[in-house]
Amino acid sequence: MKREDTPYWYVIHTYSGYENKVMTSIQNVIENRGLQDKILAVTIPTTTVEEVKDGVVKKVEQKLFPAYVFVKMVMNDEMWHFIRNIIGATGFVGPGSEPVRLSKAEVEQFQIEEKEPEIITINLNYEVGDQVKICEGSFEGFIGIVREISEDKTKVVVTTSMFGRETKVDLPSTSVTALD
Repeated sequence: MKREDTPYWYVIHTYSGYENKVMTSIQNVIENRGLQDKILAVTIPTTTVEEVKDGVVKKVEQKLFPAYVFVKMVMNDEMWHFIRNIIGATGFVGPGSEPVRLSKAEVEQFQIEEKEPEIITINLNYEVGDQVKICEGSFEGFIGIVREISEDKTKVVVTTSMFGRETKVDLPSTSVTALD
């Protein structure tokens, strides 16, 4: 792969429904690894539409390109491998393993806004050893103990009692809440 020094827009294909997770993962790594000079912007183009549900009009944000994330970055082998290894990302759009950069006309046509990467700070109301309640997923309603918290605070490991045995459960950090 040719080494680039100029950032261009590229398109990352994701599994359906993983767009926000992929974007958040990229944003977290930008901050943790100090890659602000390599990845300048990450976005999911959206539009606001009005939906009528039960006679109530609601404004809803919809993705213009489901299963795609747009990233402005300096392309090199390291960055290519980094993106390819993000959970939920299937790779770059382009023939074979060669990412295709978007032209200026495509960037304008697709209404891609260049936003600064959003730094997400996660403040948890619990720590390792605390008792928590699982709020969503298969173990919703279960009480457990936090055993591990990932470095970026996006995932936790909770042990809970099931059928008289202690069971480890990996969960997003937003799926548990501290017990008072």
